[in-house]
Amino acid sequence: MRQMERYFPILEWGRTYGRTPFTNDLIAAVIVTIMLIPQSLAYAMLAGLPAEVGLYASMLPLIAYALFGTSRTLAVGPVAVVSLMTATAVGKIAAEGSSDYLAAAVLLAFLSGVMLVVMGLLRLGFIANLLSHPVISGFITATGLLIAAGQLKHMLGIDISGHTLPEIIAGLVENAGAFSATTLIIGIAVLSFLYFARLRLKGLLRALGAGPRLADIVTKAGPVLAIAVTIVIAYLLDLGNSGVALVGEIPRGLPAPSLPAFNTDLLIELAGPAFLISLIGFVESVSVAQTLAARRRQRIVPNQELIGLGAANIASSVTSGYPVTGGFARSVVNFDAGAQTPAAGAFTAIGIAVATLFLTPVLFYLPQATLAATIIVAVLSLVDVAAVQRVWRYSKTDFSAMAATILGTLFLGVEAGVMLGVGLSVLLHLYRTSRPHMAVVGQVPGTEHFRNVERHAVVTSPEVLSLRVDESLYFANTRYLEDQVSELVAERPQLQHVILMCSAVNEIDASALESLEAINHRLCDAKITLHLSEVKGPVMDRLKRSDFLEDLTGEVFLSQYEAVEKIAPNGK
Repeated sequence: MRQMERYFPILEWGRTYGRTPFTNDLIAAVIVTIMLIPQSLAYAMLAGLPAEVGLYASMLPLIAYALFGTSRTLAVGPVAVVSLMTATAVGKIAAEGSSDYLAAAVLLAFLSGVMLVVMGLLRLGFIANLLSHPVISGFITATGLLIAAGQLKHMLGIDISGHTLPEIIAGLVENAGAFSATTLIIGIAVLSFLYFARLRLKGLLRALGAGPRLADIVTKAGPVLAIAVTIVIAYLLDLGNSGVALVGEIPRGLPAPSLPAFNTDLLIELAGPAFLISLIGFVESVSVAQTLAARRRQRIVPNQELIGLGAANIASSVTSGYPVTGGFARSVVNFDAGAQTPAAGAFTAIGIAVATLFLTPVLFYLPQATLAATIIVAVLSLVDVAAVQRVWRYSKTDFSAMAATILGTLFLGVEAGVMLGVGLSVLLHLYRTSRPHMAVVGQVPGTEHFRNVERHAVVTSPEVLSLRVDESLYFANTRYLEDQVSELVAERPQLQHVILMCSAVNEIDASALESLEAINHRLCDAKITLHLSEVKGPVMDRLKRSDFLEDLTGEVFLSQYEAVEKIAPNGK
């Protein structure tokens, strides 16, 4: 049974499911459904897909995640970043609006889902660690700016293409004279209302006597109200014949389940983008899930989350949807609304299905500018200037990776931005660890502690060099270690003993082992004895499998104090 619960978490929380969690989940589902309907339509438009595809991606994926996911409150569905990445990937293969474009987006969801499931089964969740927090933060900030800029065409009622900031700006400048004044008025009005609803409406309702739950629901329903009002206005004023772009006809009914059309060449072209979407979607989703779980002292299983998200994406592709992941804003709303289990997501899926069956005819007159304003308000909250400032103050190295990600995403595209950020992060890590911090240490008087001679008043001996290495030893820093030891030895003519203090060394690879052997032989030739101290157990186990300890001219000491006591008891 435990093995089954590992892959089907629903078996664990389902045993104790009762009336109270059912009521809480149902209330949360109503609130999230109200929020998800406009988001689904808007994000589908952002992905370059028909509006109904956003609704399709908000039904079966939620049920699949409820079966396989480990987060009690994560809300899965279309999100802005993944929608933009989908548009970028599929836009290179087919023309927007074509049947090939939709088929490629559906296949992208399937491919991403399979990759996530395979990664989960192979327990490869650690791969997400390749994306550092500054890179992820920079990428999300850049995509927020890029998405907002890209939606200006719908706010102005002009037709432009491009997925980078220079392309978008050039298109806006070139077509600025063809803008629709009516469309712009609608866009600005909706944008203003949505910002008012986000910043002021809840406080105003509370001041008028509304309860906290009611005020919260009405505030979250702001986009729905904007959609309803602009639909009525567009219908009464016949804005479609006045140059205002409308959503148009949305097929009524639920999609028939079917596997996507497979094409070998298309699979190869989509493999890279699918992997990036999987990786970024997983990192974003798990970050949200872990944050919310910690607030209730619950636990997230990252490898099972891979399976849950993979199942959700496969389910999306089977119902003609596109890639999905856990959304931050929806998940927070789901959490704050009192959701207790993933069943809230299943109830939300039912609500979206009802809307798809009965409300789609009403959406015919929905202005695209309304959806564009909804997207802009949502994505600008992703732009975290404060995070950029914090990273700049804390670490210029991390900031350079963040800046490369932001600039690469804005000027080269989303895929290039991620690759640039990850690549630079790896290179900077290799550079930093190739020149590890090493400190000559001495004994703090009257204690058994040893500290850096440049930072503390310590006791040293001209006959003993105590060198602390603050990094694991591997192929990239072995030459640096040899050079540092040679330089320090050359400065000390009375030197008889060198003690390598290994308290911060977690690993010694084969290259580093050869360097230690070389250092040992050179010191031996100079009539200097090499010792090690504070070697960690796993490192010691590996050293015992080599000949190094037999050839070592000195000893291995449990502590630095023990080493100095034995080697130079009177010369500390």
